[in-house]
Amino acid sequence: MCPMIDDVFSYRITKDGRVFISWHGRQVTTLKGREAAKFAASIESLDAEQAQLLMARLTGNFKRGNERVAQD
Repeated sequence: MCPMIDDVFSYRITKDGRVFISWHGRQVTTLKGREAAKFAASIESLDAEQAQLLMARLTGNFKRGNERVAQD
């Protein structure tokens, strides 16, 4: 299991279709419309690790710091 994957991300889908993604209990992003519907449809078929990685990717600010390692 990846060290980042400790169920640090969570999500909540509202009745109107919006998706709130939280990191350590703090809301970090909101998805609406087509993006929220796509997320809701895909998250159900993912295992826990894949779901965590998807939420990390959608937040957009959790990939910093490792780009330099990838270049080396």
